[in-house]
Amino acid sequence: MKLRQRLWEVIEVARAGDRVSRVFDTAILSLIVLNVIAVIAGSMASVQARFGAFFSGFEVFSVAVFTVEYAVRLFSCVEDGRFRGALRGRLRFVVTPLALIDLVAILPFYLAFLEIDLIFVRALRLFRILRIAKIGRYLSAFSLFGRVLKSRKEELILSTGLMLVLLLMASCLMYSAENEAQPEQFSDIPAAMWWAVATLTTVGYGDVYPVTPLGRLLGAVVAILGIGLFALPTGILGSGFIEEIQARRESPVCPHCGRPLDGEDPDPAEPAGEAVYDE
Repeated sequence: MKLRQRLWEVIEVARAGDRVSRVFDTAILSLIVLNVIAVIAGSMASVQARFGAFFSGFEVFSVAVFTVEYAVRLFSCVEDGRFRGALRGRLRFVVTPLALIDLVAILPFYLAFLEIDLIFVRALRLFRILRIAKIGRYLSAFSLFGRVLKSRKEELILSTGLMLVLLLMASCLMYSAENEAQPEQFSDIPAAMWWAVATLTTVGYGDVYPVTPLGRLLGAVVAILGIGLFALPTGILGSGFIEEIQARRESPVCPHCGRPLDGEDPDPAEPAGEAVYDE
């Protein structure tokens, strides 16, 4: 049990003073970054032709390391209070988002040995890029982003719904205004929806555009509305980040994972922000 507890401490985010855990985290982060570089470089035909054998060997090494890491996490996760229980605890751990990311990062390699359509296997191997998502386990900024999304989910859902309504209305109106003048470009509402997406996002590729006076008037209105409406999620997320950072300054939190420190309250005689810095 002591070995299992120590393994869990090492593979979790390094705590202050735990040099072994810090070295482990640094090594895993470095391996993830190198894997992403290998995936990008391997997509270049000239590089793949010259260093294909090296990339294959590095892939085998990486999968072996990530597999051992996943197995150790599965073995030692019961030391965490959230995953108590030899079977049920491990099952709860397996379905957590980070554990699923760990599994998806190595699964395509093993599927290649099964009798599965090669095209499907090659497509799955692109999921190797998801190994970069494993970084979220070690960087508190990712957990901060997740908390902001959770606290602002209602506002984000509302703004997304408004954007979808505007998109649908713009597509229908533009189809009615431009179908007769441009039957090929605005052949149906889904085709007009492509124009609406490009206009609302202010990208404006120029491949499809209105030519009738009514269509141009609608296009101008939609473009102006798009500038304001698509800025809503940015403002919502910005205010969420400000509030979250302010809350972290006013209450003691773990500097590594960003979670509140249980049982450690700031001195009532001191301002909340100063108590954090003193710790």
